[in-house]
Amino acid sequence: MRTNIKIWQFIVGICAIIFLVRVVEIYNSIELFLKFLKLLFFVDTSATIDHLNFMLIDNFISAIFIISLPVFIYFKRKRIKLIQEKLNITSAVILVLIAFFIFAPIISETNPDFEKNLNMTKLLPPLSEVKVLSLVKEENAQQDELWQFLKLKDEVIKNSFDESIIFVDSVKSGSEVTYYQKGIATQIDSAKVKYVGNKPLVHKEIFLLGTDELGRDIFSRLIYGARISLFVGFASVIITMILGLSLGFFAGFSGGFIDSALSRFTDMLLAFPVIFLIVLILALFGNSLISVIIVLGFSGWMSLFKIVRGEVISMKEKEYFISAKMIGLSNYRLLVKEVMPVIAASIVVNLVFQYGNVILAEAALSFLGLGTGSNYPSWGQMIEAGQNYLTSAWWMIFFPGIILFITLFAANDLGKKINSYYNPRIQSW
Repeated sequence: MRTNIKIWQFIVGICAIIFLVRVVEIYNSIELFLKFLKLLFFVDTSATIDHLNFMLIDNFISAIFIISLPVFIYFKRKRIKLIQEKLNITSAVILVLIAFFIFAPIISETNPDFEKNLNMTKLLPPLSEVKVLSLVKEENAQQDELWQFLKLKDEVIKNSFDESIIFVDSVKSGSEVTYYQKGIATQIDSAKVKYVGNKPLVHKEIFLLGTDELGRDIFSRLIYGARISLFVGFASVIITMILGLSLGFFAGFSGGFIDSALSRFTDMLLAFPVIFLIVLILALFGNSLISVIIVLGFSGWMSLFKIVRGEVISMKEKEYFISAKMIGLSNYRLLVKEVMPVIAASIVVNLVFQYGNVILAEAALSFLGLGTGSNYPSWGQMIEAGQNYLTSAWWMIFFPGIILFITLFAANDLGKKINSYYNPRIQSW
């Protein structure tokens, strides 16, 4: 289904919505970035670099992109033909997933691993509200520019634990502050509590898609899970492309024993259920983000090998290929200049379908406990955790399951559309 909305308009619209909803966070991120540059170049370079980490860089990139990307898209909209196309469901899903990947630190209100006061936040249904009591943070007596930067960093960067808040049902103030959690009263020194006027500072936090068994926000974990799925899929497909292209060209171009050996080896891998081999390797050597990417990349090159090998065998007897070889082009140049232009469409279609297969395989491995590990949220891992709470917390398995289904549908539909575009005789359903 197509609309009158163009792709570039949808991209600008997504950025505008994120900007309007998260304007305070974006402003703080930009201010943090400017303070970082000032400290780096004009105050204390070594101390500033010591506080640089992945989460800080990730936040900077997201804040810069949310401002620069719509401006770039708007002024380049007439030069880039792709973004002039009409929007459809597949392209909308893909663009939303890419937005999750780029802007995750801004879109998400909490760290995906944040957990606190389990008795108050465990297994909350979607749209639940919980009151949050704010506490006073300890402040350094030496409030220099580095201290101001670190203070703002603590506000902007979302950590997996926060000592300055308490989830409560209600609060009573007096000489001491008393807060209640599931009927249990706890007293705390009033000097440790933030006040607005003469009342303790209490605000409400909404869990849009509910929480899991550890009180973690489902919405935040879905967004960061999209990052893992997209990154694992992209990195694995790159490995698949390199192996399939190089081995397929080498086998088809060399012929003889090398071609036969590689072809039989490929047939053997295709005949053997790859998932069993993947599970065996990960069980023996351990599961991590890098190992999952490598294993999935090495397990999906066989179909691309068949395509490249077949094209090279039929091509190497043609006059233009023989002429290119006779003038002294290296094997690399033959592959890039003669083979790639001919088989580019077939390669793209194959890799797009492979991308969907890798996302599904990563989710399956995470479901089996052999995925990227507990350090990264994964849709498969969330589905596995949710199966134990089907009757009491349906949202734990429903939301990751539906977003995984939509992602796989979009990837496969994209592959069919590309295939239909390059092969007009094939009608996409």
